[in-house]
Amino acid sequence: MHRNVWILTIAQALMTSMNSLNVFVGGLIGQQIAPSEKLATLPIASAIVGTALFTVPVTMIMKKIGRKATFMAVALYAAVVALLAAYSVYQSHFYLFCLSTFLLGFSNATLLQYRFAAMESVHPDWLSRAASFVLIGGIASAFIGPEVAVWGKDLLEVPFAGSYLTLVGLNIGGLLLLLFYKNTLINTSENDDPQRTLVEIIRQPVFWTAVLGATVGYAVMTFIMTATPVSMHVMDGHSLEHTKWVIQSHIVAMYLPSVITGWLIKKLGIFRLMIAGLIIYIGCLIFALSGHAIHQYFIALVLLGVGWNFLFVGGTALLPQAYRNAERFKVQGLNELIIFSTQAIASLSSGWIVFTLGWEMMLLTTIPVIGLQFVMLWIWKRSSTSM
Repeated sequence: MHRNVWILTIAQALMTSMNSLNVFVGGLIGQQIAPSEKLATLPIASAIVGTALFTVPVTMIMKKIGRKATFMAVALYAAVVALLAAYSVYQSHFYLFCLSTFLLGFSNATLLQYRFAAMESVHPDWLSRAASFVLIGGIASAFIGPEVAVWGKDLLEVPFAGSYLTLVGLNIGGLLLLLFYKNTLINTSENDDPQRTLVEIIRQPVFWTAVLGATVGYAVMTFIMTATPVSMHVMDGHSLEHTKWVIQSHIVAMYLPSVITGWLIKKLGIFRLMIAGLIIYIGCLIFALSGHAIHQYFIALVLLGVGWNFLFVGGTALLPQAYRNAERFKVQGLNELIIFSTQAIASLSSGWIVFTLGWEMMLLTTIPVIGLQFVMLWIWKRSSTSM
């Protein structure tokens, strides 16, 4: 595997930890300091809204100054914003805390570009493996984020303020690693191909299959994951340790399949992999609806993670079939904008729905979304076989 892929994988393991940390404690902090319990998940949602809004600016910056310069500048930026988050929790300032997590969305939007940078560093035959390999870094982040959250919980007088302070060191570590990254574009030239308009590009069924695969994967996953700590710890009374374990298991399940996802794509094809992801999501709903015991949360959240991986990696691997090299930044930017705008809506509504309608009704609202992707895959399959 190319050196860039290794660098990106390790850097992502360090810096993506801010996401697992925020998912684990963001809702708990919100529940403690928010003016209303229905705003408890707003810090998590703010990070996702930030991610959505910053996706296009990030790709445009990369087009101007290159991936390496952008990656390094944003790593430093994230360290500074982590200080703001720690300060806001220390001061129990809810809206300042939401602002800081919103600003961390810029870093997250940049981290999401790592998979495309990895794909550009390898031979075309290795695209799906490079994309899935970088996601393996998320396995480490699944442990690092929640563990430093618990470790830093009592580091300062105010609970969890020290947790966000630890993110400064993690981002600086990622910045040092990125010194060894090299801007690379294997076997292609930036200006080889004429560019089509976005209208022409989005008319392709393959574009929407790729985008909706990742979008449905992220929206359903975020919707359920964001509400889980609130449902488990606040509403059902399960311990913080058990809640942490379920969230860690979920994040491991998101990234661990990446060890074999590239191989599965080669053996099964993207279509079958994404169908499998949707079926696994249905299994997740069945277990989640079966009860509120710890093992039921655990199994549901593990299935949720695996389903996300199949849909997200499948969509990422499929997307290059929708664009030419010269079009990559604008198509990648649009792809990320659609995915994370939808994810933001899912996250923003999650806390309100779980408090208002309850866990079971919240889960049932995901069924039409899953059905939409089944339809899109069927349309793409028919269009590709008729060509």
